[in-house]
Amino acid sequence: MKTLSFIKLTALAAALAGAAAAYADNEVVIYTNSDEEAQQAMRHALDQNGFEGKYLLQSFGTSELGGRLMAEGKNIEADIITLSTYYLDSVQAKDKVFADLTFNHDAIDGNTVSFYAPILGNTGAMFINTEVLADDELPAPKSLKDLADPKYAGHISVPDITGSSTSWLMTQALIDAYGEEEGVKLVQAIEKNAGDHLEMSGSGPLKKIRAGEVAVGFGLRHQAVADKKQGLPIDYIDPTEGNFTLTEALSVVDKGSETKPDAMKVAECIIKNARAELLQYYPVALYQGEQVADELRPANSKAFKEKLSVELLKKHQALVKGNN
Repeated sequence: MKTLSFIKLTALAAALAGAAAAYADNEVVIYTNSDEEAQQAMRHALDQNGFEGKYLLQSFGTSELGGRLMAEGKNIEADIITLSTYYLDSVQAKDKVFADLTFNHDAIDGNTVSFYAPILGNTGAMFINTEVLADDELPAPKSLKDLADPKYAGHISVPDITGSSTSWLMTQALIDAYGEEEGVKLVQAIEKNAGDHLEMSGSGPLKKIRAGEVAVGFGLRHQAVADKKQGLPIDYIDPTEGNFTLTEALSVVDKGSETKPDAMKVAECIIKNARAELLQYYPVALYQGEQVADELRPANSKAFKEKLSVELLKKHQALVKGNN
């Protein structure tokens, strides 16, 4: 009797495991480079609209996910990718990896792309710790060029262009304002001034400013705006060279007959239901009808004169690091 019961229980366990595996196989796998706030907004949108337990969200760094996508193409495990648009554009141009979206996703600027829908915008700016700046007897910078002045050496923190796409926002601004040769020299001088405070993550500089380790930094504008609202001694400065933006977007991997039935529905749910929460953290209007408070709007929004691509990023990385 015990042996028979054990056999029955073993068979039942195997059947349940098989059913669980089959269900897991139907989960829509989402790979994202977005930070925790954006992931939370996506989860809320999906869980509150009938997709709880029907998806798996995995986080990667921008370079890591971009490199994996470039290498694996359609063979990537993910059904949906959210990533910087310059990666999505480059991958699609190399090998048609993504399916055309079947739902309305008209962008506010009229530059609607068939295979991706914008999900959030990251805008660059300078920021300061007002207390440390006063203690160090330094003037608040007005331009990114100011950060190349030797008087800021050891007092600033910026992201490294080889490790963080946030740094590319600063590089774009300097090249756009002063030309490629002078702009690259300025980036190099700023990185030299940062010294040990040159960070491999885009959030690194603000963390050091919060901790009072440095007085000035460069990073994502909305993060400094949020810190100031919370009463921290943090302020933000829109550089005279302009505020440049990197857009992250969502794409559905075209796996033909192997495409998950819910993949397009999950993508549509995120775009239509996550934006309200995303705008609280990333105040960049992307679609018609979206409103952003005046204090959240950068003073001098600009776009780089060349189309952004992985190839252009690598070119700028090589120029800054002297590998050209």
